[in-house]
Amino acid sequence: MAHETILIVEDDSAISRLLEVYLSNKGYQIYTASRGNEALEICRATPPDLILLDVRLPDISGYDVGMALRATPDTQNIPIVVLTAFTEHNDRMIAHNTVRADYFLGKPFDIEEVYWVVRNQLDEGRRRGQFHPVTNLPTGELVNNRLRDLLSSEGWTLALIRINGFESFTQFYGVMVGENVLKSTSLLISDVVGRHGSSGDMLGQMVAGPYFVVITSSEPNSAIYQELTERFDADIPLHYDYHDRERGGLEMDSGDGQMRRFPLMSLSVGVLTSADGPFPDIRELTEVAEELLHRTKVGGGDRRSAVIYGKR
Repeated sequence: MAHETILIVEDDSAISRLLEVYLSNKGYQIYTASRGNEALEICRATPPDLILLDVRLPDISGYDVGMALRATPDTQNIPIVVLTAFTEHNDRMIAHNTVRADYFLGKPFDIEEVYWVVRNQLDEGRRRGQFHPVTNLPTGELVNNRLRDLLSSEGWTLALIRINGFESFTQFYGVMVGENVLKSTSLLISDVVGRHGSSGDMLGQMVAGPYFVVITSSEPNSAIYQELTERFDADIPLHYDYHDRERGGLEMDSGDGQMRRFPLMSLSVGVLTSADGPFPDIRELTEVAEELLHRTKVGGGDRRSAVIYGKR
């Protein structure tokens, strides 16, 4: 629980402070926002694990905030608990149907009840295995269900993305530094897809390994993959220390007493479309995408990452 973050969106400073102090004492990391647009900026930069959302805000309504979050790939599955003095039936229907809020609490509230609602919502998400524990991206059945939808539809694009060299990097620098790479990569992909894609696109992460998936309801947009690989190659050296950056990678014992060189991390991107099908099941779909990754030609110098398409 120590790594779980909660965003409190509340314009009443006394209520915001009460929630912040109480929940931080329970071990959560707390962010606060008093305005709706401020909350959206925080979510774009560092998506929280859960949001406590007031409805009446000074700039835009909490309902508008919730709808904007649900329309963005990297925030559409964050649990939202609505806190409001508006407790009429219609208010609840808007919260549940329009915002797809996970829970509704009226004001005044019992602070202990808020804590148990927060804890149960986070526990439920973990039990369902819906979100990756590091990046908070959809994973497991959320990704599988979307992949199943592709089997019987047309006009879609699936990109499977792998961070090459991630395992050796994590072995050398440690798990915590490796998690920072996963987080920064997820934010990078989200930013690129958010600017070039549409509201129905999905960004997810596979349960095991440094694999991400991007599903779009359109023909392949080469601008997404070009910008993604260029920015990754430009940014990834910053995760290494000075000497490793200068030599262009790691030097470490390969296990047999011999020193082996591991180049800087790169991305392999395999892109499939509905025209590459039909696919009988998601197992074959993901296997074909994985085969594309093995065919990518990862280069050297400043352009290390590579993209390969199916039948194109």
